[in-house]
Amino acid sequence: MKHSTILFLIGSCFLVTFALPSYADDASRDREIAERFAKCDVTNDGKLTREEAKGCMPRIYDHFSIIDSGNKGYVTVAEIQAVANR
Repeated sequence: MKHSTILFLIGSCFLVTFALPSYADDASRDREIAERFAKCDVTNDGKLTREEAKGCMPRIYDHFSIIDSGNKGYVTVAEIQAVANR
């Protein structure tokens, strides 16, 4: 085997070994956020207000104004996930 082929195979193994766990971490984090969001969204409208976040998702409450960049008065699960995945 040529050195370039061996290096390619080693590099591919490295990518598969280390890239997949980070995707799994993002996916599991997104799932956890969605589950917690659903429990906190007492009005079941798909929007989490600052008041709903206060007792249920304290880190979201603490950073609410950053996540709610449009000053709508609520955040969605997609907005929270986007900030968490940065």
